[in-house]
Amino acid sequence: MTLVAEVIVDVAAYPVDRPFDYLVPDDMTTLIECGSRVKVPFGPRNVLGFVVLLKESTDIPLEKIKPVSQLLDIEPVLTNEMLELAKWLKHETICYEIDALQVMLPSALRAKYEKMVTLQADIELLPQSLKEIFGNSSKVNYKEFEKNNLLHELKHALNEKLVVIENVVKQKGNVKEVRKVQICNDLNKLLEIQNHISNRAKKQKQLVEWMQSHVGETIEPNTIYEEANTSSQVLQAVISLGAATFIHEEVYRDPFTKKVEKKDFLDLTDEQSTALEKIVLSMKQKQSETFLLHGITGSGKTEVYLQAISQCLNDGKEAIVLVPEISLTPQMTERFRSRFGELVAVMHSGLSVGEKYDEWRKVHEGKVKVVVGARSAVFAPFENVGIIILDEEHESTYKQEDSPRYHARDVAIWRSKFHHCPVILGSATPSLESFARAKKNVYTLLTLRERALKQSLPTVQVVDMREELQKGNRSMFSRSLMESIEVRLQKKEQIVLFLNRRGYSSFVLCRDCGTVLQCENCDISLTYHRSSEKCKCHYCGYEISVPKSCPQCESDHIRFFGTGTQKVEEELSKLFPEARVLRMDVDTTKVKGAHEQILQAFGDGQADILLGTQMIAKGLDYPNITLVGVLSADTSLHLPDFRSAEKTFQLLTQVSGRAGRHEKAGEVVIQTYTPEHYAIELSKSQEYGPFYEREMLMRHQAGYPPYYYLALIQVSHEDVMMAAEYAGKTVEWLRSKLSFNVSIIGPTASGISRLQNRYRYQCLIKYKIEPDLIPTLMQLIKLYRSDWIKKGIILSVDLDPTMI
Repeated sequence: MTLVAEVIVDVAAYPVDRPFDYLVPDDMTTLIECGSRVKVPFGPRNVLGFVVLLKESTDIPLEKIKPVSQLLDIEPVLTNEMLELAKWLKHETICYEIDALQVMLPSALRAKYEKMVTLQADIELLPQSLKEIFGNSSKVNYKEFEKNNLLHELKHALNEKLVVIENVVKQKGNVKEVRKVQICNDLNKLLEIQNHISNRAKKQKQLVEWMQSHVGETIEPNTIYEEANTSSQVLQAVISLGAATFIHEEVYRDPFTKKVEKKDFLDLTDEQSTALEKIVLSMKQKQSETFLLHGITGSGKTEVYLQAISQCLNDGKEAIVLVPEISLTPQMTERFRSRFGELVAVMHSGLSVGEKYDEWRKVHEGKVKVVVGARSAVFAPFENVGIIILDEEHESTYKQEDSPRYHARDVAIWRSKFHHCPVILGSATPSLESFARAKKNVYTLLTLRERALKQSLPTVQVVDMREELQKGNRSMFSRSLMESIEVRLQKKEQIVLFLNRRGYSSFVLCRDCGTVLQCENCDISLTYHRSSEKCKCHYCGYEISVPKSCPQCESDHIRFFGTGTQKVEEELSKLFPEARVLRMDVDTTKVKGAHEQILQAFGDGQADILLGTQMIAKGLDYPNITLVGVLSADTSLHLPDFRSAEKTFQLLTQVSGRAGRHEKAGEVVIQTYTPEHYAIELSKSQEYGPFYEREMLMRHQAGYPPYYYLALIQVSHEDVMMAAEYAGKTVEWLRSKLSFNVSIIGPTASGISRLQNRYRYQCLIKYKIEPDLIPTLMQLIKLYRSDWIKKGIILSVDLDPTMI
């Protein structure tokens, strides 16, 4: 029987964005499976590919089909569900299928690695041919089985769970291993060694005697020293006599830096119980229902998640929990581990390549039942998903900015339909699109109107900074905020200060000629960083030392304008020298584990003030925080973005919710230059309903989502004229193909018109229903990939963009 594999090759180019047929050699027919990676001849070289289908016939003459060169996995790395999902992603986000397949795998599977086969059971259960390969070792390189043509026997042993295959990542040459002692499995040999040891070597005799009651065991050296009351020198001597050997065992890297105590479930309020009942009913009835859990800050949404997951695990199923940022992962993971212990894995970009791979492997091998992680954790390779949760569902970080430009919410809903399970979208400030869908009963709305411990919401004071200036206060702190900080410091209570910026100062300006230091690659001003005395571009990484004089007019009247976290920290130390301040922004959290360390220190009371950017706005739950100060409420309000009012309202509501979450009453001080704006006014009372109505009216008038869908097309080139010309061609071509129901705005220069030395133009497509849109955009991409790309043009399509 001829077996043909359809393979998607790892070449991101339009002409090859389809499966290619390859003959499966006879010795691979019982080994190869869909979802396995293979090496296949492609042009003059061998390339990586994914098997997406196996079939017994093909339209192509067999003599023209090349055979598969090498099978990389006899256990598939992708499930059939993931192969289906990749096809859906390719269509929905208009990307290469290979990109969709690659995004589902940890980067370790794209790095260099060695496959090792590890014994999981008694070696005597293995067939003789495999026993000979293992010999006295418990771990053997996979290549040994390939060399000796023993892959079929290995496959059988895998199916019987006698061995496992592990990929050891060659990451900086280090593999996480521990040294252990393998005691000889022959009792007679141990007795013989004991008899040969001189009577004067009593400690050696005692150790060999102890080993006789642990024949064949693998034990850590420290355990032997303790239990046998011996030393490393004695152990070394006994090993040299052949009573045992040192072996190295790979262990899972542990991304959790601290142990957590087991905690019981909390009693639910009536609102929480009602929400939970509806979710559990949906699980029991195996419905792919999407719930929008809209609860004010502190209403106990996390407890609803935990108890829903508990029910899911009781039913023998698995759960995926997504959080929008790494900074939220430590606290969230801790909560989940305190309930579900070792059944929890964590997946986010803050882990090393090896840690990511180990966590993925735990999921792939079914060793854990709950995954907590950022956006990409939505691809966790569970095969029996019972519930998927997106916490803070309104966050823009759930949208991937590179190809494939997927939104984690859409992928979660697709997977929920595949597994017939519910999705929970949780937020105190849902995105307008989600709330509109809930209003139309596309999603099921669950509401928590009260805080879980019946505490009142914090009192919110909005300070008009224009009045402060008129009264002669040129500080970045209003008098009201300074007084509140003073009171909290005296009471030994904690304060959170939120600034929607990073760096010491926003820009560097010459007061004589008005020159602002610009990035040489991008159309954006450089940001001053005090710690390194550098000016950096936050888009391309370009940096220069701070000049002593203006590069244009050579004046030495160079000044720093704007407010960054470092500048606020310095001001705090002048005003409140006794206050202990922790700063949390992109610069202080570069080191691995820094998020967790800063939050841990603050939670342990090692600081009075936590100063930070967006990463402290949500998720924090500490009983001693009684004051939240917002230093720059307007920063996100005046961005050229139709969602700016929504983002400001969400941010202020979220950060306000950090205060007074436990017994102590909370206070919030919001500093702004536009106190009359409805986003700031309504965030005072955390009134989502009135804000939703007001903002929906604005969106309706302007023709923006959720009333219309958007697609953003961006064209870039190193020559500004070429970029403008091809952006114009794009718009003309689209207008000739799409119906009159579609509005095409542009072409126009992008918000940041030059990035990394490329000029950027864009056009925006607004539509309600346009069945021809995706086929038309695919044709446009075909035109671009077949012709325009040769001229140095880069064209990208983003359906449902988060920024325009």
